[in-house]
Amino acid sequence: MSSIDTLKQAFCEGLGVEASDVDWDNLAYRGIPEWDSVAHMAVIAEIEDAFDIMIETDDVIGMSTFPIAVEIVAKYGVEFS
Repeated sequence: MSSIDTLKQAFCEGLGVEASDVDWDNLAYRGIPEWDSVAHMAVIAEIEDAFDIMIETDDVIGMSTFPIAVEIVAKYGVEFS
C-alpha cells in the first residue's frame, strides 16, 4: 500500500467513513460531521500507529485538512510520491 493510501486508510478508520465517500482534496476539520474533536484524536492515533511515528502537539493542532496532514506526516520521514 502506498503512503497516501495508508494515510487515507488512517483517516477512514479514525473518522468511520468510506474512502469512496471522501473528497480528499477538500477534507477539513469540521468540514464533515464525522470530523469533530474526538475523531481528530482518533485520526492522530491511527496515523501514529500506521506510520510508527509520534506527532508533536503543534502538528496535532495544525492538522486541519487532509492536504496539510500529508505535509505534516512527510515531516516525520514518510515519503509521498
